[in-house]
Amino acid sequence: MMKGRWTVVILVTCGLVVGCQGRSGLALPDGEEVESYYEYPAGLEAELVGNVAVIRVAQSAQQIRRGGSLWAKVGPYIFLFTQETYQLFEDFPGLAAVRVITEVGNTEVANALLPRDELSDLLWRRSINIAGLARRDGTKRMTLLEALVRWGEEHAEYRYNERYTRR
Repeated sequence: MMKGRWTVVILVTCGLVVGCQGRSGLALPDGEEVESYYEYPAGLEAELVGNVAVIRVAQSAQQIRRGGSLWAKVGPYIFLFTQETYQLFEDFPGLAAVRVITEVGNTEVANALLPRDELSDLLWRRSINIAGLARRDGTKRMTLLEALVRWGEEHAEYRYNERYTRR
């Protein structure tokens, strides 16, 4: 009787080991791979912190002076709600979230984290549309930037530097 139990234990253990080894679908990108998904000439750096892609984006101080708190808040969402972020989640199932941090010099302006499961496919399409309109027409129609900030605040965890946003 004891021999039969050991056989079951050994078979179950072997099955778990083989099953765990077959989980290559949980691969994670490195910083360079994350950077390759985004194009931004003003400066963008990425790294992986645990299973979260952290993207740091340089934002122009002049842009924030001109656009005020709205431009300070909208920065992360311009990058977060994109086809690139969607594709990053699709290509790397082990990625739990994407965080975008905008900075002026070495000072953090805004920080937003989008968890993998926050958006359904339908909400992703809407997100990409809202962000695309804001990128394309936001300088002429500030309401598009405001809409993107509202959307971002509804769907992402965010933090703003009061130095740039308390107006």
